[in-house]
Amino acid sequence: MYEENTSVEDHDYLERIVVDPRILVGKPVIRGTRIPVSLVLNLLGHGYDFSRIRESYPDLTDDDIRAAVNYSEARIRREQIRPLTQPM
Repeated sequence: MYEENTSVEDHDYLERIVVDPRILVGKPVIRGTRIPVSLVLNLLGHGYDFSRIRESYPDLTDDDIRAAVNYSEARIRREQIRPLTQPM
């Protein structure tokens, strides 16, 4: 569950999330780790709270976890939906 105290500013995730083709084939990860953003989201989605995530991944901080959520939200917000063209 995402905790209500969000001290990370909207674009602070840019300092905490890295997309580098040499790390996990370019999947977004928490800076300085090989922990993908998708893993953090998966754990939150399965009911882990911040302290349980930190217990499992001691290198992560609350701000790292918030950054993963903020990064994902920003990606979805920028997503463009286009209708599929049906073949004739």
